[in-house]
Amino acid sequence: MRSLIFAAMLGFGLATPAFAADDARKEAPLGDTAALRAELKRLADRIEALEKQNKEMESALATDRLSEKEPEVVTRLKAVEFQTLSMQKQARQIEYLEGISVGASLTGVLQEVGAGGTASGVAETRGNYRGDVSVTLPGGEMGDTEGAIFTHLRFGQGNGVGLKSSFTSTANSTAFEKASTPADDSFAILAQAWYQLKFHLDSNGAKANAREHVHFTVGKIDPFVFFDQNAAADDESARFMNNVFVHNPLLDSGGGTGADAYGFAPGAILQYVNEKEKGAEWGLAAGVFASGGGANFTASPSRPFVILQAEANARFNYLPGTYRAYLWNNGRGSGWDGLTRSHSGIGFSANQKVTDELTLFARYGHQFAGKVRFDRALTFGGELDGSGWGRAADAIGLALGVARASASYLHDASVVDANADGVPDLGYVPSGSEKQFELYYRYKLNSHVELTPDLQLISRPAANGATTEIQVVGLRARIGF
Repeated sequence: MRSLIFAAMLGFGLATPAFAADDARKEAPLGDTAALRAELKRLADRIEALEKQNKEMESALATDRLSEKEPEVVTRLKAVEFQTLSMQKQARQIEYLEGISVGASLTGVLQEVGAGGTASGVAETRGNYRGDVSVTLPGGEMGDTEGAIFTHLRFGQGNGVGLKSSFTSTANSTAFEKASTPADDSFAILAQAWYQLKFHLDSNGAKANAREHVHFTVGKIDPFVFFDQNAAADDESARFMNNVFVHNPLLDSGGGTGADAYGFAPGAILQYVNEKEKGAEWGLAAGVFASGGGANFTASPSRPFVILQAEANARFNYLPGTYRAYLWNNGRGSGWDGLTRSHSGIGFSANQKVTDELTLFARYGHQFAGKVRFDRALTFGGELDGSGWGRAADAIGLALGVARASASYLHDASVVDANADGVPDLGYVPSGSEKQFELYYRYKLNSHVELTPDLQLISRPAANGATTEIQVVGLRARIGF
């Protein structure tokens, strides 16, 4: 760039006097040698001045430092060069950051339960907080295949209220604390860390045009990110908090996945996704996850949790919905009697918009094998956004659930005396089903902050018709980015 500028300036400087001299020769008489000599001397002086100026410019351009003594054109040239280099640096930084995404949220919950609903028999008011930070990085490309790296850190403090025996594992699925850690300490874990390869099957050289994909994912994973999803009931930090409404009760509250204490497990997933028809996309997925001691790396990953799922999108009156069916088997299922057996079952999860404002959902689970406290569960409900009362970003959610006690629990649990003290360990005769109810109103304070009052009722907890109903009142606050 600098060489071109020097050449242009020098050529322009030489050409201008030359044209002037040519005109002068035409106007002057042929014998007027004195005038010709004077013109030649002026040209020589001009060339000498240009050479001197060129040397000064070369000397000034030899350093990147600015000086008030250097020619103005050099100062301007350096300024343009600095600006260009700065823009190139910014462009390289943007290129490095391309494909990187970061998500973060902080959720706090305060709940109160009366004395009749706690395990201690004393009224409890408990608070907790949980933070989640996730980062997705590009994982490399090769032909029509591209990779992604996902990491998820979770931290928190507080176990929430301690309910008396019930089929739901918790009324506050945001609670997160390590039992072996002192209550004064907050702690963090690497919740998820996995690598995913995405194969474009019909791209014809243009990945953006591909409508069929195969995904292969391996690492430490939350199984519910890929299975049993639901657009209206899947996020305890924004929607329902009772665990039976967050995931299929048999898989989560019932422990069907066999994941570690925080719901994660090492595993691998193979998915096929077909997006050829807009609004009627469908897919198949198969997942294998370590279970029991294998989930927390304290035992062999043999006898894993295996799940197969088929899903399809559908539109009714042009409104979208998703329907999923899956079956699973866990070679290390834990029974209510503490023994390990093979557990298997089927499940369904559906969400459908019925109006522009209202989305309905339903889940069903049915367990065929294994001694579990409840073997059938149905949950359903919906979320209505606030468009009807001028608060479109707000929403009200309502859900109902029923978990039926299994035959083995009804017939055997009431008479089991594991400690041989002559008194049945359960302490009551189970019958029928446990029923759950939850109602919330999510108030959007601004683009990052939400406040959600929440009410929960659990009747016949753990299929115990002789005990009182559990009532939980709470308030959730969430900050998300």
